[in-house]
Amino acid sequence: MLCEMSETFSEKLRKAKDLPAIFEIVKLAVIKTRKKRRAGLMLGIADLGNHPRGFLGAFYPVATNIIVMNRIPLERIKETNPELYKPYVFHVLLHEYLHALGDVDEHSTRRTTYEICKEVFGPEHLATKMSEDYSQFFPNLVYPDAAWTPRTLNVELVDEFDKSSASYIR
Repeated sequence: MLCEMSETFSEKLRKAKDLPAIFEIVKLAVIKTRKKRRAGLMLGIADLGNHPRGFLGAFYPVATNIIVMNRIPLERIKETNPELYKPYVFHVLLHEYLHALGDVDEHSTRRTTYEICKEVFGPEHLATKMSEDYSQFFPNLVYPDAAWTPRTLNVELVDEFDKSSASYIR
């Protein structure tokens, strides 16, 4: 396991060093709260565009084994408000992982994401607040006065993502 089970989820997230480590916490949260799991996922990072009023944080193409996160908000958070980075990543990966587990209804997935965050972190944690009302965080996540979409989708795969599911590969 990534961390001692006696650690709180907040402590685990605080100690997480990278995207794969945060995903391990996402999987623990889903196992704890929903008793579900899925192995063999990949994470891709790509420029998915930006709009001053919002953005696409990530997507999961149904019936695949990849989650693709938008590089722009990740970079913007690091520039403007780095303490939002881990809660944001947790929230987005949890949402997309729920899609990968078969919940393809957007409203249902948003509700379940909030319920899981509230259960594992409590109502005051940033990941819970993001999952409850994402819009309050938009000023920190988008570039104002810039709207664009990429001409091509160049996906960079994250090394060692979902590594606990592939322990036989070394």
